[in-house]
Order: sequence, then C-alpha cells, then structure tokens
Amino acid sequence: MTAPEVARYLLKSCESLREFKSFMFGSSLFGVGSDFGILIVGPSDEPLSRLKAELRLAGKELPLDVLYMLPAEAEETGFVTSEGCITLAQLADIEKT
Repeated sequence: MTAPEVARYLLKSCESLREFKSFMFGSSLFGVGSDFGILIVGPSDEPLSRLKAELRLAGKELPLDVLYMLPAEAEETGFVTSEGCITLAQLADIEKT
C-alpha cells in the first residue's frame, strides 16, 4: 500500500482518529521502507484507549509504527515540523496514481 492508501484506510477504520491530530512521517511518505510511521497527538485516558484498540486491529493488516504524544509534548519537541509530518487527512486527499 502507498502512504495515501494507508491514510485512507486508517481514517476509515479508526473512528476515534477524529478526536486526535494524526500524521504520517518517515521514509514511507516517499515509498521507501517497510513500515508506516504514524504520530498521534491528543488526549490521554479513555479516548486514547479506544484509539489504541482500533489501531491494534488496523495494525494486523499494516506494518504500523505508532508514536503517541500529548499536545504539549508535540509542541515542546517540534516533532511535527522537524520530521516533516503530513496529516493523514492531507495524505488521504492525494489522488491515486
């Protein structure tokens, strides 16, 4: 699967992603590598527990490497910018080639 296909699959199969900011990063954005780096930024507790369960199911179909951060952590580290993260929504909108 390509990065846009993975983004569409995750957004469709993981309803709880609506409560989070979700990104893809790493070499998989360029069609290189064997796994897909996913960054999830948002609340902890119950919403995160639901999302983790959904991602576990999705991960059975895909090689996902998922990183979770609270909004303050993402801001402090600058991870989104420094790693060139792209939102799953942006990726999902990329036309199939």
